[in-house]
Amino acid sequence: MNKKLLPIAIAVGLFSATAVQGAGFPATPVVGQLGQMWVNPSGYSPLTALLESGQKNITDVHVTVHGKGKKGVDVAYPVGPKAMMRHHGIPIVGLYPDYKNQVTVTFKMDGKKYVDKYDVLTSPINNRYVDARNVTAMQEVEVVKVDKAFKDRLYLVNSHTLTQQGSDLHWSAPKGKESATLSMGSIPFEAAPMTYIVDTNGDYRWWLDQDAVYNANDIDINKRGYFMGVRKTESDKFTYVQGQRWGHFDLLGNFNSFRLPRGYQDASHEAVTMPNGDVLVRAAKTNYINSRGDKVHTVRDHILQVNRLGELVDVWVLPEIMDEYRDALLSSLDLGAVCVNVDIEQVGQTLDEMDLDAPYGDLAGVVAGRNWAHVNSISYDPSDDGIILSFRHQGTAKITRDKQVKWILAPREGWRGELAEKVLQPVDANGKPIECTIKGKCEGDFDFSYTQHTSYLSPRGTVTVLDNGDGRWHEQPAMPTDKWTRFVEYDIDEENMTVKQVWEYGKERGYDWYSPITSNVEYVPDRNTMFGFGGSVHLLEPGSRATGMINEIDYDTKEVKVEIRVKSDKKNTPHYRALFVEPAKMFGE
Repeated sequence: MNKKLLPIAIAVGLFSATAVQGAGFPATPVVGQLGQMWVNPSGYSPLTALLESGQKNITDVHVTVHGKGKKGVDVAYPVGPKAMMRHHGIPIVGLYPDYKNQVTVTFKMDGKKYVDKYDVLTSPINNRYVDARNVTAMQEVEVVKVDKAFKDRLYLVNSHTLTQQGSDLHWSAPKGKESATLSMGSIPFEAAPMTYIVDTNGDYRWWLDQDAVYNANDIDINKRGYFMGVRKTESDKFTYVQGQRWGHFDLLGNFNSFRLPRGYQDASHEAVTMPNGDVLVRAAKTNYINSRGDKVHTVRDHILQVNRLGELVDVWVLPEIMDEYRDALLSSLDLGAVCVNVDIEQVGQTLDEMDLDAPYGDLAGVVAGRNWAHVNSISYDPSDDGIILSFRHQGTAKITRDKQVKWILAPREGWRGELAEKVLQPVDANGKPIECTIKGKCEGDFDFSYTQHTSYLSPRGTVTVLDNGDGRWHEQPAMPTDKWTRFVEYDIDEENMTVKQVWEYGKERGYDWYSPITSNVEYVPDRNTMFGFGGSVHLLEPGSRATGMINEIDYDTKEVKVEIRVKSDKKNTPHYRALFVEPAKMFGE
């Protein structure tokens, strides 16, 4: 991996020191009691720095990156010995771009407390993929509301920007079914990343240099795809997937990536770390023989378990596990947004019946080789070694280690055979069965999720779902503005095969909170909130730049504690997900 020149920070300290002249090396100026301050130590994270410990034994380290101006937000966190060992120094995160940042580092050495202060100069953010369609070089941030108790929050936004030429990569199409726009598999599913952290004042405090993972100027599948599926691990790392690769990275821009195991391709949407350190990756199969006897590249329908070396440990072959999958929801979807490859010309159109002669590739269909599943999230359940999957085009389901479907959370329409027996029965708060139509319209305070994105096992033992809401009740409403998106929580009784809806928010926000695709939600125990992100508000309005809605909602009162809106830099381009970042947990050990 090519490294860039690493600028040394300008620093002013309360204490001064002089570096020792090394043999053959000129003296290097050092400020304070420790070593040098390196800005952008990896070459890919320009709003970070690394303060060398100077080979000194220090403890009780604490970092504060001071807020800019009167309204600026401090980024403050402890740095523990494990974090200093991993990074061979003190990680500095939360710097402002194009600014002389004020940073304070406190620590103890030989029983004495020290306070070192530094001025750390950073460069402007560089978005390499700007063209005539761009409104702004970066994505605009609007802070609508922040409760004072949440002022310290930091939010990582995983977004993308469309390149001028679009994707110029394609797998080969089946003989006799060549197409200028469709090909087998989903390799054309790609865009340049725009991944950044904003604070509650709306300021950028971290940016991932696009060169770390992406290069639209070269036909190299290892540097293409959607950089997405960013999930936190137990340490200071994140997992990600991107086309033909998956890997880990940290906020300082250090990457450890792997090609998908041989025979698999097109990783996107999700990668999550298991307690044993293995990673579950959503990918697809190369040269799969489907139920019609055709050899195809499948689309978003295999779950791979890989170890720390990138080796394949296990695989869930979903076309075989879910062999009675249905078309009930697929036939009612708005074809303008079947996946992140938004086609604004098809907004409002539905697939009234499945075209059996349609070419294979990343388009709606009910056979392996088409987008029948669209798995967009994975959640691991350590209680029984099972995985909970969000099938955007089928529903939410739990699958066991022995590759059996344990339950399905979806309307009953279209399920056949043994899978029909796995569909959960909705019940009310007293456990009484709720009457629902076959398409899922239910009595009382219960609704299924439709085209959901993320179905996560929560710390409460429940499942939180981002219910996007397209195709609700397997139909399109009379007016597109009648659609809504929800944060919803379900309590599932696996023994009795029932499901309760225990919490929801969003229906009351209506169309101006509706996200047809992408997005995520999870319960956050530290302040008893539902944190979520609607990544595609107003996406399907011609000429509109999609809005991403960052929210934290008080669990008990449903009061909005945080609302921050980020605007796409180009028209009809969605954001993917967001997550809250906690430097104290990441670097504190």
